[in-house]
Amino acid sequence: MNVTPDYSNIGPGILAFAVVAAIGLALFFLIKSMNRQFAKVRAQDEHGEKQETRESAKNGAEE
Repeated sequence: MNVTPDYSNIGPGILAFAVVAAIGLALFFLIKSMNRQFAKVRAQDEHGEKQETRESAKNGAEE
């Protein structure tokens, strides 16, 4: 009565799908957060460039 199980039907299952879905969701939110941080850095950089331009204009007008 030795019955060999049929292993050709076994797949990764729902747990593997849940893990991959969770990693994908985490990646989505990480990329979204990264884009917000880049936008903040760009805004600060542009603000700094405008301020430098004003200061150089003042220094040029004083001379």
